[in-house]
Amino acid sequence: MTPIRITNCHTHTFTEAHIPSRYPHWGLMPFKRAPVLVRGLAGLARLLGHEGAADGLRRLHRFQAEARAPGQAAILERLIAQYPRGTRFVVLPMQMAGMGQGACRATLAAQHDELADLARACPGIVIPFAACDPRLPGAAEEVRRCIEDLGFRGLKLYPRLGYAPDHPLLMREVYPLLDARGLAVVSHCSRGGVTGNVTRAEADALSHPRAFAPVLRAFPHMQVNLAHMGGQTDWESYIAEGIDPYDPQARAGNFLIALREMIESGDFPNLWTDVSYTLFQSEAFLPFLRLFLDHPALRARTLFGSDFYMTRQEALSERAVAVRLRAGLGEALFRQIAETNPEQWLGEARVAQAGCPARAAVA
Repeated sequence: MTPIRITNCHTHTFTEAHIPSRYPHWGLMPFKRAPVLVRGLAGLARLLGHEGAADGLRRLHRFQAEARAPGQAAILERLIAQYPRGTRFVVLPMQMAGMGQGACRATLAAQHDELADLARACPGIVIPFAACDPRLPGAAEEVRRCIEDLGFRGLKLYPRLGYAPDHPLLMREVYPLLDARGLAVVSHCSRGGVTGNVTRAEADALSHPRAFAPVLRAFPHMQVNLAHMGGQTDWESYIAEGIDPYDPQARAGNFLIALREMIESGDFPNLWTDVSYTLFQSEAFLPFLRLFLDHPALRARTLFGSDFYMTRQEALSERAVAVRLRAGLGEALFRQIAETNPEQWLGEARVAQAGCPARAAVA
C-alpha cells in the first residue's frame, strides 16, 4: 500500500498572546504569570488525596507550558515532530477578544499575519484558516483580507463565545465570499471548550449541529466541518447511559446523534465532521467510531483532526494517540479520513507535495 499523505484538519498554534488576560478567570491571573505555582498546587492536591483536582491542575500546567511558547513557529515545530514527513496541518486561529475577559496582547490581524508567514515558509505543510467573531468591528473585512490577500483556505468559527452560526454579518458578508470559492469552514461543535459571556445552556444551543442547518442550506458550495463529532460529554452519555431510540427529543438533544443523523440523511451534502480531541480522550470511544463509520455517508464525511495543542493536556502524546487511532481503524479506513476526505473537503486535486524539513518550516 502506498504511503498515506496525512492531513490533520484541526490544529492550533495560537499562544498566550492571543488569549485574554483574565481567561479563564481573573483569580487565576497569578498562576498564569507563574506556572510553577500550578505544579505546586497539583503536588499538594495529590498529597491530600484529591487526585481529581491534581489531574485537572496538571492538565492546566501542560496547557500553560504550551501556550507560553515564544511564537506560533515554536508550537508548529512541536506539532510537526509528532507526525510522518509530508503531513499537512490545517491551522485554526482563535479570536477570543469578544469574551469580555480582558484584552489580548496581540491583535487578530497580527495572529493572522504570523500564520501567513508560517504558511509561506513551508508551502504544502501549513494550510491557514482565518478566525472571525462577527460581533466585533471589522470582522468581515479581516476575513476578506485573509482570503484575498493572504491566500487563506477557509474560516474558523466558535459559536460558544456567544454568536449564532447564522449571525447576519456572516450570512450577508462572510459566507457568500467562501461559498463563491468553495472554501471550507470549521466550527466548534461540542459542549466542551471555551464558553463566552453567555449561560452554558445558551452556549450549547449556539453550538448544536442543528444551529448550522440554515447556513448549510443557504450556502451549498461551502464545505462545513462541525468539529469534534459531538464532543466528549455526548459520547460518554451515549455510551454509558444510552439513548432511547424511540424518543426523538432525546436523540435530537445529543450532539453526536444529531450530527450523525444530519450527515447520514443526505440532506446536507456539504456537512462534514472531524474526530479532533474527542477521539483522543478515551480508548473506549474507538470501537464505536469504527462501527459508526460503517455507514457510507458518515465514512465519506469524516475528517482526521487532533485539536493540537489542546491534546497536550492529556497524558499520552499526540503521536501515541494518532497511531492508536490509525491502528484501531486500519489502514484503508484511516486513509479515507486522513487523506481522501480532507482533499475533497478542501476542494483540491492531489498534487505533488513540496518538500519542507521541519526545522526549515519554523526557522
